[in-house]
Amino acid sequence: MNKNDLKERTKLFARKCIKVSLLLPNTYLGNHVKGQLIRSSTSVACNYRAACLAQSRACFISKISIVIEEADESEYWLEMIIDEKLVEKEKVTSILKEAHELASIFIVSRKTASQNKESKPSS
Repeated sequence: MNKNDLKERTKLFARKCIKVSLLLPNTYLGNHVKGQLIRSSTSVACNYRAACLAQSRACFISKISIVIEEADESEYWLEMIIDEKLVEKEKVTSILKEAHELASIFIVSRKTASQNKESKPSS
């Protein structure tokens, strides 16, 4: 999967999370989760795009670390939606799986970038 595929995948993830958020009840908890899920899921897409433009490996690793944190946070909020029965589980399960897969992909990417940084000969 190349960077353009991942850009589209993270954007689609954010859009799906927004759609789930719109299904949440208009309660204090529903509105809180809605805001948090929209923020964290859109941050996955935005920060991945920023990582693709990183001017150094260190900057890339830093941005990818944010992407991982935000994907994991999105996973948390999706789990909360299921646990609190805010939306039917069937409407959330595939997006929850996608959050986990994205976090896993970016963890491997960060590990590879870090290993490449360590193996680079000093000048």
